[in-house]
Amino acid sequence: MSRPPSSFYNDLTGQIHVIGALVIRELHTRFGRNNIGYLWMIGEPLTFATVIGILHSFQGAHTGSDINPVPFGILGYTVFIIFRGIFSRADAILEGNAVLLYHRMISVLTMSIARTIIETAGCFSALVILLSASIILGYANLPARPLYLFAGIAWLVWLAFGLGMIVTASVYERPTLGRLIHPITYFTMPISGAFLMMDWLSGPFKTFMEWNPMALIFEYVRYGMFESAPDTYLDGSYITACCAIVTYIGLIAIKKARERVHLS
Repeated sequence: MSRPPSSFYNDLTGQIHVIGALVIRELHTRFGRNNIGYLWMIGEPLTFATVIGILHSFQGAHTGSDINPVPFGILGYTVFIIFRGIFSRADAILEGNAVLLYHRMISVLTMSIARTIIETAGCFSALVILLSASIILGYANLPARPLYLFAGIAWLVWLAFGLGMIVTASVYERPTLGRLIHPITYFTMPISGAFLMMDWLSGPFKTFMEWNPMALIFEYVRYGMFESAPDTYLDGSYITACCAIVTYIGLIAIKKARERVHLS
């Protein structure tokens, strides 16, 4: 017998409230209430992305009349650190919050969602601020195809969320493995496509990148931002399939990990 719609709605509302509470708790824990407090959620990625933008301002224009190096660098870095933040911080979700699983409505999944919301909100806010400043100062134009830009960012968040769940499950009670997560993100950056357009590549590396969902996601992001960006490598079906598979594996992984958590 199926559950009545009202019961589903109540459960959904309850989970949304739980996730909201977990977000507030994480913000308190990570940033505190003193000085700029929560603003550092935006300030941290904003600071690093500003430096990247300044460095790119000394470069010549990239291929395409409207692909200015400043928005190119800002876009690549801020979108990448959404992935880096979700992926690299996933290792501490269970270690630091296992006691919360005493509460029936809190699960590893809700904790992962809360962490993903925080990382996405902070980095996306930094992206909006820096792109707005670039547009005002004449370094960039308004996004040429906003829906493609937002779709690319959404796919990256989805991919990072799925991989993050795998990380959360894999490193629980394996501290040595957990120490490798942060170095992995540095090795990921060169092959992410954040600072490389597919048209610039050739040979086996290009073949590899054509099958790399993250690189294809960045092609979507740039196609959404720049009028002259090519649409040659846009493949939403493949990206969606990759994200769905990774998420499915992640859900199974955190379910198995939850069984290993012993509350006493």
